[in-house]
Amino acid sequence: MSKSQRQAGFTLLEVLVALAVLALALGTLIKVGGDNANNAAYLRDKTFAHWVAMNQVSELRLEEQWPATGIRRGDSEMGGREWHWQAEISKTSNKAIRRVEVSVFPLERRDNPVVRRTGFLPEPQQ
Repeated sequence: MSKSQRQAGFTLLEVLVALAVLALALGTLIKVGGDNANNAAYLRDKTFAHWVAMNQVSELRLEEQWPATGIRRGDSEMGGREWHWQAEISKTSNKAIRRVEVSVFPLERRDNPVVRRTGFLPEPQQ
């Protein structure tokens, strides 16, 4: 092979630059995938907690007795997970309607509710 002929191929510097670009791109893809997984888990938990809250409002509506004002607490299972709920029942300006605010927490963390839903309960007809 003579000096005038060039060898075909990549230099070490070109390979290192290509690997650096590839590493940045793959790192970004991994971060986006992780963010999407976290977002899906957050939305799943929020949906299940919403269902727990709405179930509690529905159960209060189905009770034959007019619910007393105050706070009720309990645990429910939804989506293969245990949830803690707290329902605060209060009077409204209309004497025939009660306001209920249900907060739902994961069983393992009761400091910040996943959801808080408000409903209104009419006085049962006799």
